[in-house]
Amino acid sequence: MTDAVLKLTEELISRASVTPDDAGCQTLIADRLGAAGFEIHHLRFGDTDNLWATHGQGAPVLALVGHTDVVPTGPLEHWHSPPFEPSHRDGRLYGRGAADMKSSIAALTLAAERYVAAHPDHPGTLAILYTSDEEGPAKDGIQAVMPWLAERGIKLDYALIGEPSSGARQGDRIRIGRRGSMHGYLTIKGIQGHVAYPDLARNPIHQFAPALVDLVHTRFDEGNSHFPPTSFQIYEVKAGTGANNIIPGELSVNFNFRYGTASTEASLRAQVEGILKRHGIQFELRTRVASAPFLTEKRALIEAVRAASREHLGIDPVEDTGGGTSDGRFISPAGAEVVELGPINDSIHKVNEWVSVADLEPLAQTYQGVIERLLTS
Repeated sequence: MTDAVLKLTEELISRASVTPDDAGCQTLIADRLGAAGFEIHHLRFGDTDNLWATHGQGAPVLALVGHTDVVPTGPLEHWHSPPFEPSHRDGRLYGRGAADMKSSIAALTLAAERYVAAHPDHPGTLAILYTSDEEGPAKDGIQAVMPWLAERGIKLDYALIGEPSSGARQGDRIRIGRRGSMHGYLTIKGIQGHVAYPDLARNPIHQFAPALVDLVHTRFDEGNSHFPPTSFQIYEVKAGTGANNIIPGELSVNFNFRYGTASTEASLRAQVEGILKRHGIQFELRTRVASAPFLTEKRALIEAVRAASREHLGIDPVEDTGGGTSDGRFISPAGAEVVELGPINDSIHKVNEWVSVADLEPLAQTYQGVIERLLTS
């Protein structure tokens, strides 16, 4: 029994499920859950596979959420062992997806199986919700499943997501929300001309330079008790015609905000526009919210996770909202409480990704402890 989570994790790692290819992961899991008495729905949207499996009926609805897809391997020559051949070294299991998040998928699945075996007539609904499109565009994953559920009158009360949330030790940190991500696409308008006649041109790069200093040093908000101050990062700058004697006529600047509930798309955009106008710059600005910030303020799921972590991991987790984005951004707006708990995230998206073998079984026990607290206590 103690090796069951390890074995399933290894089986999942051996499937090269790079987004959006599920590579048979969900079929493997669905066969197990079907045998355990779950009702199975395979939901195919676009080129994405999604799995919705349920046991029981009625409220509350607790969904165990995860993704079977992984990011690309990166240079194979930098891996110490083939990324889709699980291998062991020094108490660690190596392979692409080991931490993000096939170990969590295995632990969530085993926790669900064990729970329904022990409580076949449990109240409420225990659900599994897995997608193969989390690491990519995510448009055909959980984002597409949520309307499908709503059309059938299914409302999630709780969503426990197995994202690798932990820092130095498994369970030391849980995510109770995530920052939003907003992209900005800025075009600075100049006048193209010959570099020998700058008085007859207007260099958009020179114009933008002092505004850039202001943008980089602006504190867009102070954050709040749940979120740090907003961060601003430029990730792409383009100008020029390829000739060395032409002042360009335009400069394009792409940037990103990671922001919490202290700011909005409108407030951040207004501050950027104000800085540009103050410098007398002619510009066009388009913004796009890739994900809105979300925060779980109700305490039932949070307290269940904390109690289960104390019991099975011997630790009382810190609550935070850091990291990037997750599928919680699609679930929270429908009213569900969302908490993320998973393995140590030190190696995610890197070559030689790993998870501690000793952490696998306790993670499954912790997940089962959460289920027991929400559906049977």
